[in-house]
Amino acid sequence: MSFSFITSILFTIWIKMAQLQQGGPDEKEKTTALKDLLSRIDLDELMKKDEPPLEFPDTLEGFEYAFNEKGQLRHTKTGEPFVFNYREDLHRWNQKRYEALGEIITKYIYGLLEKECHLKKVTLPIDASESEPKSFIFMSEDAMMNPDKLIVLIHGSGVVRAGQWARRLIINEDLDSGTQIPYIKRAIEEGYGVIVLNPNENYIEVEKTKAQVQQSSDSSDEPAEKRERKDKIQKETKKRRDFYEKYRNPQKEKETVQLYIRDNGSPEEHAVYVWDHFIAQSAAENIFFVAHSYGGLAFVELMIQREAEVKNKVTAVALTDSVHNVWHQEAGKTVREWMRENCCNWVSSSEPLDTSVESMLPDCPRVSAGTERHELTSWKSFPSIFKFFSEAIEAKTSSVKPAPTRRSNRIRYEEF
Repeated sequence: MSFSFITSILFTIWIKMAQLQQGGPDEKEKTTALKDLLSRIDLDELMKKDEPPLEFPDTLEGFEYAFNEKGQLRHTKTGEPFVFNYREDLHRWNQKRYEALGEIITKYIYGLLEKECHLKKVTLPIDASESEPKSFIFMSEDAMMNPDKLIVLIHGSGVVRAGQWARRLIINEDLDSGTQIPYIKRAIEEGYGVIVLNPNENYIEVEKTKAQVQQSSDSSDEPAEKRERKDKIQKETKKRRDFYEKYRNPQKEKETVQLYIRDNGSPEEHAVYVWDHFIAQSAAENIFFVAHSYGGLAFVELMIQREAEVKNKVTAVALTDSVHNVWHQEAGKTVREWMRENCCNWVSSSEPLDTSVESMLPDCPRVSAGTERHELTSWKSFPSIFKFFSEAIEAKTSSVKPAPTRRSNRIRYEEF
């Protein structure tokens, strides 16, 4: 049963109701009956009637996709880009298929970080037991020992994981724009050590046991009247679902529980943990951050919690369309002053790359990333960011702040 077919049936019922409402008592009684019928229709359940199984390949080859020499995802038989609406009028199934492909791509990127970029995977927490939930980051072999430079990459929120800026770009554009690989390769070429954070890997999901499912449905502390009312609703719901079972075979998704990773249960916690156990312990004289979107917020939180250490170790920070807010995060005056001198935020804008962009917030200067698309800001500002870092090293060496063209017109903020 397609979505358009269901829509046409519902539309017909609504038209009939409108016509009946114009009549007398008998028609109004029919209208009430139709309303009752509509209230009993579970659209989510109906939409699943002829839905194919939610079972998808676990490899790119199984999906019949591969990345070509340009890093573009293409169908191995047709050469066409990825198609989201693979099955018409089955949005839920198409979305699940997209998510399954995304999980494969995440593992594929992990493989590239190890094979092409020669990074090593490091388990978190560093003292994790065999049985507890774990996360990981990626580091170059010289990340802790490089005496000169270290670059730290932090992606934004959502489904992206270590090594990615935007899954949408990886699938629909190419690997260069959607991953951190260009940053990593250039950093290594220029003598940087590299640490790639994984701030969205905060928990693992495990299937609930029958005991957990039963426990979550039981509410022994609730008043008897409330519990009886809930039981009645549950019985009615089960009866309605049993009725659907007579003509369809609904796909039941597994119930899961989230087990959070110790000291890494949020992007902010993760950033502080990696700072304490790795970045702050590194030998690099100059540490640089590139933080996209929510990654910028995580960096500001790190700075608030480890202000003295960050000021001592970090030379410059490049933000790309950061969503941080110095007021909401309660960043103090000294933090804001340091950010104005040592950070730059490349924001989505219609202006040419590096053009100064005004801001109402008294934190770091903002310049255009040369694109209006949020997810592209890291890729479009890529060359400018490495130039910004080089200038910061030169300025530190000569003890004179650089004044490149893009910074000459930046707005000076007054504290208030």
